[in-house]
Amino acid sequence: MTSSDPRALSRSLLDLCRMRKLTIATAESCTGGLVAGALTEIPGSSDVVDRGFITYSNDAKRIMLGVKASTLETFGAVSKETAIAMAVGALETADVDLAVSITGIAGPGGATPGKPVGLVHFAVAARDGRIVSREKRFGAVGRSVVRKLSVIEALRLLTELARGPVSRVKRPRAAAHRSRPRAARKPRQSAGTRRRTSRP
Repeated sequence: MTSSDPRALSRSLLDLCRMRKLTIATAESCTGGLVAGALTEIPGSSDVVDRGFITYSNDAKRIMLGVKASTLETFGAVSKETAIAMAVGALETADVDLAVSITGIAGPGGATPGKPVGLVHFAVAARDGRIVSREKRFGAVGRSVVRKLSVIEALRLLTELARGPVSRVKRPRAAAHRSRPRAARKPRQSAGTRRRTSRP
């Protein structure tokens, strides 16, 4: 998909998810809920979007998504490892089919050695075991631009995985909300490439 219009991307993603009977959760740091906002701006999005986690602080990432303190200490909040942990945590906590995460440095401050303003890490995890992670360096183009470009990238990544295989047997939508996620094999991590797992 080549569109750079968040509304068009959101509408197309929602239509695709309805057709494939997929549900979505978001886990956002630097975008502060903009991806969930873009999706829920579209009427009827409630049959696809389950929930969004705004995990701006490290404590929020740990408490709400189960990101390990050791991951944050070793790799930092803005890292591939944290992005993957956020996506997997959202997938398991919300018990959805797809989850996207975003963590980055929107600016104008916050840069550290090796992590400049405009660096954003993304991850999307699918219930069938696939994970895609991606790093973008948008540059010091302004806070609002970095955030907007991050929303577009997240929607594209969700669309990419939504088009892939779905081995999960769907249950009624009402049964999706349980106090504890069901036991399921967690997705395997991969560095920016798709990995499929087979079920017996």
